[in-house]
Amino acid sequence: MDFSNTLTTLKQQNLYRQIAPNSSAVNFCSNDYLGLKTNPQVVEAFKSGADKFGVGAGASHLLGGHFPAHQALQEALADYTGQQKALLFSTGYMANLGVFSALKNELDWALQDKLNHASLLDANQLIGLPLQRYLHNDIYSLEQKIAKQSGSGLVATDSVFSMDGERAKITDIANITTKSKAIFYQDDAHGFGVFEPLIPKHSIYMATLGKAAGTMGAFVAGSADLVDFIMQKSRPYIFTTAIAPAICVATLQSLELIKQGSQQAKLFSNIEFFSQFAAELDLPIQPSESAIQPLILGENHKALEVAKQLLAAGFYVPAIRPPTVAKGTARLRISLNSEHTKSQIEQLLTQIKNAL
Repeated sequence: MDFSNTLTTLKQQNLYRQIAPNSSAVNFCSNDYLGLKTNPQVVEAFKSGADKFGVGAGASHLLGGHFPAHQALQEALADYTGQQKALLFSTGYMANLGVFSALKNELDWALQDKLNHASLLDANQLIGLPLQRYLHNDIYSLEQKIAKQSGSGLVATDSVFSMDGERAKITDIANITTKSKAIFYQDDAHGFGVFEPLIPKHSIYMATLGKAAGTMGAFVAGSADLVDFIMQKSRPYIFTTAIAPAICVATLQSLELIKQGSQQAKLFSNIEFFSQFAAELDLPIQPSESAIQPLILGENHKALEVAKQLLAAGFYVPAIRPPTVAKGTARLRISLNSEHTKSQIEQLLTQIKNAL
């Protein structure tokens, strides 16, 4: 097969993706919202876990790869989220695929928010259900579409939308879903650790550990029967090597720091400062109370050019382009964390103002 024409077209359309090596530039794109990936206590916990359990798990959970550290983390996550049971997955993408694959023979339909993460959309298609989507965060649209369904279904939404930073209307969505006797499923990848988990009764909760928790992996939480069912039926869970037990030891430490709340307080202070200073500079930042602050620039070349100027000034904020976001909404996805200084935020916004 010859892929050169497609690659050339992507470059001409400013859609060609490249891996940028980590540099000394101040990172304003990381999902390490609480600065825990380099926290000394978390790093030390990881080292002690590696000393005790080795580098890898060596097998899938069901074939000897499930260590006491995995079990301890599952129990701690269930307790933190107020659920009966939790189940670890290697990534959030795999967790979403895993839940949908487990429910393949239980569902007649699924409805998803228009801006859900790609892993939820791919998981939906994996099990052969038509991909039906309601307007973004639009409760009326969801009501209209759910009224047309029959049989057993599932309603899925991101909790914090990864490219906009907007929070889903969890309670409203759950109320509508309950009335229709459907299952409610939320992907809290970008909210876990930052906001208190909001998990309605009889729902499925998924969150990742590679963002605010600063480590790696993901988990699904819910009732004991639900989690046991997923463990029996989820092919991505059954046939994948477990995450390293040392990662679980580190995540247990991260969870303790998350419970303390001091890192969240620093993050929210930075979010407030960012919003105020952006308003003073009259920058068109989309409203967001999360760590994700989008600056929509429209055209691909414009987003790339501004990102290039920022990198030259010492700030790493890569351009986000289609198909990650809709055509005509290329943007900078500015991602704040608890360790950014007010001076760094001021300088970043000033450089953006100059670039525009």
